[in-house]
Amino acid sequence: MAGRVEGKVALVTGGSSGIGRATALLFAAEGAKVVVADVTVSGGEETVQMIKTAGGDAIFVKADMAKAAEVEAMIQKAVATYGRLDCAHNNAGIEGATKKTHEYDEAEFDRVITINVKGVWLCMKYQIPQMLKQGGGAIVNTASDAGLLGVPQMPAYVASKHAVVGLTKTAALEYAKMGIRVNAVCPGVIKTPMVDRITGQRPGRAERMAAAEPIGRMGKPEEIAAAVVWLCSDASSFVTGLPMAVDGGIAAQ
Repeated sequence: MAGRVEGKVALVTGGSSGIGRATALLFAAEGAKVVVADVTVSGGEETVQMIKTAGGDAIFVKADMAKAAEVEAMIQKAVATYGRLDCAHNNAGIEGATKKTHEYDEAEFDRVITINVKGVWLCMKYQIPQMLKQGGGAIVNTASDAGLLGVPQMPAYVASKHAVVGLTKTAALEYAKMGIRVNAVCPGVIKTPMVDRITGQRPGRAERMAAAEPIGRMGKPEEIAAAVVWLCSDASSFVTGLPMAVDGGIAAQ
């Protein structure tokens, strides 16, 4: 049986670990050729090797999503290697510091917004022309439940993820009649290196975050990957502009 994205070319940013790695692996398992991009070379190359070991086809591209020239070069490399770009998971992002709004450092605020918001916008800026040229494509941006709800002591992160949801809806409307679908996934608390960093700052926080999930546990990166690949597949052909909560029920409260 053919995979859900058989023969397609998929790009995953932030593919060195966590949700990005899980998505890259699932894209490959479902038949796509995969471009793994990240600033972290060792992790990105490890993801590619995992795909190749499993019999898939992938390359790694080192790119900083906050730098236009590197994002443009990333798209050019993907197309030069595989001839097209059908699916893009714009997943790279950072959590920033954990501080109250009035205590937040301006430089840190700017850094979070630049990577999380400008980075997603730059990716779409260079992905969309290629998709228009070939007649269509599917983009999934990683937002967060923090793009749907408030989270105390994460003002920059929350602001950035609300912005990703807004960018997603705007692009979805702009290109809906041109064969390009744009959606977002909004993960809840997922067991990733990012969440490990956040929970590691305070004893007992991991347990409290897991308990806050109505489903009673943290999510797995593979559960977000499943949503991303579905949103990029033909099974979701009538879905665009959706900020999909994959969060164990947090946003339903």
